[in-house]
Formats: sequence, structure tokens, C-alpha cells
Amino acid sequence: MADIAVQTLAVAPARRRRDLVAVGAVVVLAVIIAGCMLAPWLAPYDPTVLSSARFAGPGWAHLLGTDELGRDLLSRIMFAGRTTIGIAGGAALVAMLLGLVWGLGAAFARGLVDDILMRLADVTMAVPQMLLALVFVAGFGATPVKLSVIVGVLLTPVTARMIRSAVLAEKASDYYMSAVASGMGSIRLVLTEILPNVWASVGVQAAINVANAVILEASLSFIGLGIQDPDISWGLLVQWGYQNLSQSLGYVSFPALAILVTILMLNLLADQLGRTDTRRQS
Repeated sequence: MADIAVQTLAVAPARRRRDLVAVGAVVVLAVIIAGCMLAPWLAPYDPTVLSSARFAGPGWAHLLGTDELGRDLLSRIMFAGRTTIGIAGGAALVAMLLGLVWGLGAAFARGLVDDILMRLADVTMAVPQMLLALVFVAGFGATPVKLSVIVGVLLTPVTARMIRSAVLAEKASDYYMSAVASGMGSIRLVLTEILPNVWASVGVQAAINVANAVILEASLSFIGLGIQDPDISWGLLVQWGYQNLSQSLGYVSFPALAILVTILMLNLLADQLGRTDTRRQS
């Protein structure tokens, strides 16, 4: 008992630190998302208004400086974030919906159907996502809605595999066996016994999917195959900033920093959710 108490005391500070990190990640993400979604009301300037202050550095008039046309960079980053976060959130939602159907179907069908669905996932995951994204964008275009669907479809195989693994683990549990023995129907088993116990794993994957969607959208926009002017996104701002790197370092650095911080916070949140799920299972 004494050894257990010592181990518990040793683990508690580390757990509290991880919890604080998770809370910090949530707060930072909330600030970023709220700032972008409320940009029409919070942005200091209209992102399309031109001025004579071209490539101005950070200052009181323009906190992050201006671009090549004198437009306020902070305002443009906030409005661009609406596009990037909207695409990433939509893509994560598409991946979750398709992944649930795919993963649940494989986990409950088993046998040949399971093998076919998982081999299909393996083949798809073996091809670089960026290569498939280029093919789909070339074929269907790159509006924000289309990008959400394309990126969501690309993130579906790994999501389906994760959900299948989580469902199979729950199906091997004692409570599930008891529910089956009681004569509970398949639909009720899924809704009341399986899904409530895999939501933590789904949340981890959702956070990872949003981060990956941000990277994919930024990558496509940076090479000129994603969001197109007059729409703006973080990736597109990085592309324009890179083209004017000799004129302004902040032009490329600030939108790139927005991408970096968002991805970092999402990964920290996913890590903490994963640790919480592991503690719950143990």
C-alpha cells in the first residue's frame, strides 16, 4: 500500500502538468477559432482596403504590418483563418462520418468483407495524401466546399482503421458480451454500448484530422492549387508572403506562425485526449 501511495504521489504532478497543457491548448485554440470566426467584427480593418503603407512593419497602426498593397496583415490573417479552419473542420467531419460507416462495417462484418475494406484502406494509405489531393483537385476543382470533401475523403481510411480497432476492442469486453447475451439488437449495441465508449478515440482522431487538414489545405494553396484569389487562406498568404520575402519577412512569417501554432495546439490536445482514454481503459 505504501508503494502504491508513493507512485500515486509521483504521478500526480506529471498528470497535473499534462492537464494544464491540455487546458492551455484548448484556450489557445478557442482564441484562434473565435478570432477567425468573428473576424468581421473583431478585425481592425477591412481585409480588402488598400493603403499607401506598402510592406509596413508591425506598429500601432498595423499590429502585424501590411502586405504588398498596403492591406492590414492581421485582418487578412483573421479572415484567411475563417477559410482554413472552415475547410479543416468540414474535412474532419466528412472523415468522421465516412470513417464511422467504414470502420463499423468492417468491425461487424468481419471475414471477407473486413479483409476487403481493410486492404482498400491499406492501399489508399500507401499512396501519399498530397499526390491524391493533386489528382482530385485537378479533376474536381478547389473551392472551399470541394476542398473540404476532398481532404475529408483522403483522411477517411486512417480514420476507418482507427475506429475499427477501437470497436473491436470494445466488442471483446465483458460488458459487450453481457449485452449480447441479454439479446440486445445490433443497432442498440452500436448506439448504447459501442459508440459511447469509443468517443474518446474518435476525439483524438478528429483533432489529428483537423491538424492534417490544415497542412493539406496550406500545402495545396501554397503551390497554387488550393484556394484562389479573391478568397484567402493561410496557405495562400504564405505563398504571397514567400513571393515578397525580400520586401517583408513578417508577411510570410505571421501566417506561417498561425498554421504552426494551430497544428501544435491540436496535436497537444490529441495527445492529452489519448492519455485520458488510456487511463480510462486501464
